[in-house]
Amino acid sequence: MTQPPTQPQQHTVRIWDLPTRLFHWALAACVVGLVVTAKVGGNAMEWHLRLGYAVLALLVFRLAWGLVGGRWSRFGAFLYSPARLVRYLRGTPHPEDGIGHSPLGALSVFGLLAVLAAQVATGLLSDDEIAFAGPLTRFVSGTVVGQATSYHKDIGQYLVLGLVALHLLAIVFYVAVRRQRLVRPMLQGDKVLAAPAAASRDDWASRVVALLVLAASAGLAWWVASLGAAAPAF
Repeated sequence: MTQPPTQPQQHTVRIWDLPTRLFHWALAACVVGLVVTAKVGGNAMEWHLRLGYAVLALLVFRLAWGLVGGRWSRFGAFLYSPARLVRYLRGTPHPEDGIGHSPLGALSVFGLLAVLAAQVATGLLSDDEIAFAGPLTRFVSGTVVGQATSYHKDIGQYLVLGLVALHLLAIVFYVAVRRQRLVRPMLQGDKVLAAPAAASRDDWASRVVALLVLAASAGLAWWVASLGAAAPAF
């Protein structure tokens, strides 16, 4: 009697811890808000500034969480060698390339973080000569302020928009063509894998640590914002 084919065993593994997921969606919302408020201008720039400080806090948090966060949120988990990236592009990926960020996805993540960091940094050094001056402008020369303002309004803005568009297109490609679920794991945290894999720690203790890291990051952003206060007169 012929035995029916056995179904391949599947493993549900916690890949994205809650702090990483909240960071992801909070950053996405802030970037959308920054783009909208920049286009609207006027009084909306007050919110543009607040969102900019929020992104600063989020980026500092992600930098720290990339060192102490869940297994697959740590930078070491998706800091790939050029050879591994080439193998992935040639269609011979490493078995772990589909667990967290793939080599190509890792490039997208690092690129976005770097461009956003540059955009925030230049925003802190920008001066529109009308109603807004970044909190760090008084610490640098007028030449530096002018260069930062030009980058922030032109090059940086389009780099952010371009990388965000590429990021969204890549998600559509992986979902529609490669039939890989990318959005649901970033909402729920778990991935269904063909082979067992180490899970990311995502318990209450790690979430308390994340909250403390976020509080410290927000404190740093608040301190940077406070540097824009006028220096006392003597």
